Amino acid sequence: MAAWPIADVARMSGVTARTLRHYDEIELLPPARIGPNGHRYYEERDLLRLQQILVLRALGLGLSEIGRILATQVDELEALRGHHRRLLAERDRLDALAGTVSRTITELERSRKDGTPMTEINRPENLFEGVRPTDYEEGLREFPELAEAAGRVTAAMSPQEVEAGQRLRTAQMVRLAELMVAGRPVDDGPVRAEIEAQHRALTGIRPVPVEEFRAMGRACVENEPWRAAYEAIVPGLAAYQRDAIEAYAATLPA
Repeated sequence: MAAWPIADVARMSGVTARTLRHYDEIELLPPARIGPNGHRYYEERDLLRLQQILVLRALGLGLSEIGRILATQVDELEALRGHHRRLLAERDRLDALAGTVSRTITELERSRKDGTPMTEINRPENLFEGVRPTDYEEGLREFPELAEAAGRVTAAMSPQEVEAGQRLRTAQMVRLAELMVAGRPVDDGPVRAEIEAQHRALTGIRPVPVEEFRAMGRACVENEPWRAAYEAIVPGLAAYQRDAIEAYAATLPA
């Protein structure tokens, strides 16, 4: 059976030999055999496994999660079909996000040119094409007490009220994007007013301590669903929101 040395596998795949050795060390991709000279050699099934690893990495999975997936899969062909479906779904999502960001750039440029608020150029909810509608709720799970309180409030609302709340959150993010694009510092008055309104809305659900609000600001960057939602509006908005919350929180009593 044909076998390829680690240098050839590195060249073909674009993965460094050091990374391939690391995959061996963590038992994610052991070579088919190790020669008398200590060189690793990979067979066809190993190349297929490496392909799956790279596909799953491209989909955002960590090595430990990839290891669990590969350990439980039974049929390579069926696994590849599943990866293919995920890739097609991710392609469609990224296409939608790319279109959304492209439109947002055009609209922000127009807003800066003629002073028309972006929310008058486009309906705010249109800015979220390609972003899962549950991103806010998914991100909120990092804050279980607040998520539970928010769930109780939402359960008592009509579908129209829930939708209005989603539009309000989107409009808040758009207004913040407009301030960012205009070059407003994060501690500027209008920015502070937007963040204060966000904080007030949260405290209307339950008291939110300063440190918890700071943690929510960090989650805008560190929590993938939230970060994706902000970046879908305009690149850099997640970090701007985080920094604006930090600047606002610094003015509050501990």
